[in-house]
Amino acid sequence: MKKFISWNVNGIRACVKKGFLDYFKEMDADIFCIQESKMQEGQLVLELEGYYQYWNYAIKKGYSGTAIFTKEEPISVSYGIGIEEHDNEGRVITLEFDNFYMITVYTPNSQTELARLDYRMKWEDDFREYLIKLDKKKPVVVCGDMNVAHKEIDLKNPKTNHKNAGFTDEEREKMTKLLSSGFVDTFRYFYPEQKDIYSWWSYRFSARAKNIGWRIDYFLTSKSLEGNLIDAKIHTEVMGSDHCPVELDIEI
Repeated sequence: MKKFISWNVNGIRACVKKGFLDYFKEMDADIFCIQESKMQEGQLVLELEGYYQYWNYAIKKGYSGTAIFTKEEPISVSYGIGIEEHDNEGRVITLEFDNFYMITVYTPNSQTELARLDYRMKWEDDFREYLIKLDKKKPVVVCGDMNVAHKEIDLKNPKTNHKNAGFTDEEREKMTKLLSSGFVDTFRYFYPEQKDIYSWWSYRFSARAKNIGWRIDYFLTSKSLEGNLIDAKIHTEVMGSDHCPVELDIEI
């Protein structure tokens, strides 16, 4: 069995000061992905013995960014999705292994007053096509902060959020389209009716203490891997960011 972890750390330098390395060691994941590293090359050196490290930095300082730490060396590594308008914010890393692709993604936020919703729609279509293309070669595991609560069960207050970034009809439809293109939301695969489990809470209004949250961090896999899935977990007890880590256990 392989254990994969994904965590939006909301600034890796801050997260390291809040116990990231202890958690990393304790988890002993085969692959550990992070999003929103918010740093440039050389601003932090992580000593992660036994792991290969791959980082994708945004051009804009202190913004976005992703990384993957893996025990097994991949066959190949690529950064971005090969479309220039999407690839300067450090949002995607793809590792190719013998029998699958591992992808971490930090999906663009549609922002206040949906200022970036049109861009987000273009991103969704292009990223979905990227995944479908890879899936034709070998199965895909994709994880990260996908910045959408797919169904009403995936956030505490659906009624008041229908026009807000992360829960617009448009964003939710794109997730539906992605899943219907041959991908599985692994947490819902195991726990279709599970309520009140979230992966992100606002820092405002004591939202985490009251569990007023959203499930916007995912592990998706190719449908062809459905029979390999063992479990999916959301580690709500882990602090250090406004998101918590999510986990996939899989035979692969």
